[in-house]
Amino acid sequence: MSSPRPIGNDLPGLTACSLCAGETLGERDTEAGGQLQRLERLDDSGVARLTTVECLDECERGDVVVARPTGANRRAGARPVWFERLAGDEATDELADWLRSGGPGATELPDGLADNVIKRSGTASEGPAA
Repeated sequence: MSSPRPIGNDLPGLTACSLCAGETLGERDTEAGGQLQRLERLDDSGVARLTTVECLDECERGDVVVARPTGANRRAGARPVWFERLAGDEATDELADWLRSGGPGATELPDGLADNVIKRSGTASEGPAA
């Protein structure tokens, strides 16, 4: 299932709602900086480029994160994948592994993330671009 890490700066991206990051974990979150710190580590380690915004207009879903395809995969037709309630070490680790493999349009969405996908028109839910 793994494929080589994207070359150069053509990394997948992440967009996270800074207001709801970690919301579903609340006080149970064992990470000092919460979910936002987990996502920032993905950016710092070169797994994905992180962009934070104040609102993704999906407030009722909590912990909304959008995985954006690399530029090359976007040009090949891949679309962003929206996730809800994506918080905690396990979910973040699975997200990181998927992004390291290329993310949207490059590799299949892991089964462990499938239940967190928000179905939106105009976005992919999984799998490589055809």
